[in-house]
Amino acid sequence: MKLPLDSDIPIRKVTHYLLVPRVESDKSIWLARGGYTSENPQRLIEDIRSQILPLDATPARNSRFGETFEIAGMLHGPSSISLSVRTIWLKDPLSGVFRLITLIPLSGKNAP
Repeated sequence: MKLPLDSDIPIRKVTHYLLVPRVESDKSIWLARGGYTSENPQRLIEDIRSQILPLDATPARNSRFGETFEIAGMLHGPSSISLSVRTIWLKDPLSGVFRLITLIPLSGKNAP
């Protein structure tokens, strides 16, 4: 199935989580390899929307927060390095809106 291209990708998720160095589960250094930094958060949002959302989503699981879906694909960003990613999306049970929950780096056998 395809998720809507206008699915919610919260800017705060990008600017306060994905592109910020963290002690645990840091993704900022890995994303910087692809050219995504705190200087260009909108580029990451645009690339997720144009390169990942058009791909097939697979149902992951249901929780009390709603149904989750996964999309795996390649991000081709500002640098010449492509990044293999898995994104997790939540479908809000009340509004039906899909929202990005997280982005997970993939490598090797886990890559799409």
